[in-house]
Amino acid sequence: MRRARQQLADVPIELPANPTRFTDQLRTFIRARNLSYSTEKTYVHWVLRFIRFHHKRHPKDMADKEVDEFLSHLAVSLHCSPATQKVALNALIFLYREFLKLPLSGLGFSRARKPSRIPTVFSHQEAMDIIGRLSGTHQLVVQLIYGTGMRINEVLRLRIKDVDFSMQQIIVRAGKGDKDRVTLLPDRLISPLKQQIDVALAVHRQDLSQGFGDVYMPNALAKKYNAKAPEWQYVFAAAQMSVDPRSENQIRRRHHILDRGVQKAVAHAMQQAKVYKKGNTHTFRHSFATRLLEVGYDIRTIQKLLGHADVKTTEIYTHVVKRGGFGVRSPLDL
Repeated sequence: MRRARQQLADVPIELPANPTRFTDQLRTFIRARNLSYSTEKTYVHWVLRFIRFHHKRHPKDMADKEVDEFLSHLAVSLHCSPATQKVALNALIFLYREFLKLPLSGLGFSRARKPSRIPTVFSHQEAMDIIGRLSGTHQLVVQLIYGTGMRINEVLRLRIKDVDFSMQQIIVRAGKGDKDRVTLLPDRLISPLKQQIDVALAVHRQDLSQGFGDVYMPNALAKKYNAKAPEWQYVFAAAQMSVDPRSENQIRRRHHILDRGVQKAVAHAMQQAKVYKKGNTHTFRHSFATRLLEVGYDIRTIQKLLGHADVKTTEIYTHVVKRGGFGVRSPLDL
């Protein structure tokens, strides 16, 4: 029951010193590789689904054939998206190649077909109406997504040192694909972001006075830098400290706020603004790209700001910029 409550609370599960259960051993291995907790949850989820699909057989007793059957089932029977199938594939490749040291070879599963969909985008007025109904930290987080094109977790994981006011830019560390990139810092957000950093530093000073002040840092960085230094603190620090089960000595740390609170606030603001599109925080990222295209910025610049590896991913927004019906003007409007 305790383990279930921890999972629901989105807090890393505390693991035994010498794990014997298969999933605990897998989690311990993932943490030793310093992967994020979201990656841990995702990989364990898909490994468990794979095991249950094959009637709880141990992965060591299965190989390529069983992996093919499971991945094909996702595509053919469950009609999952290519992205979902790819995540499941990555989890199983990690399981066999990294954890079990039994690399898969010659997979021939049925590929999920990628539907041709155009992303939902808010008009500028819709975006500002929704933002206007948010307040405090949630408002600033969404303003940063819409104003910079960052993903929500990139905003929430922002460290104080990565906000460069002198150059008016934000450095996104370890974004999707574990890549760094630079994006702009809007004029309008300079003052509120400075205020937010002042709040984060004040909280940090209070933590230090009470003998705390550590912040999570990847293993390699934790050995090289001071985890109590103010520049490493999160801009959007959580209201409460919590025990970090991933630390060796059960250290109490202040993490960043969770994305689900922001998502709930956005959903409520959309209802108040009477915006009935199927949108969320990521829609503001789509809207950022669309606005830049509308005012004439080139696709390569937008690709760099968004952190897309392939320009084809960015080109989807060119279909959104055109007016409905491929830019054709309706006879009723002539």
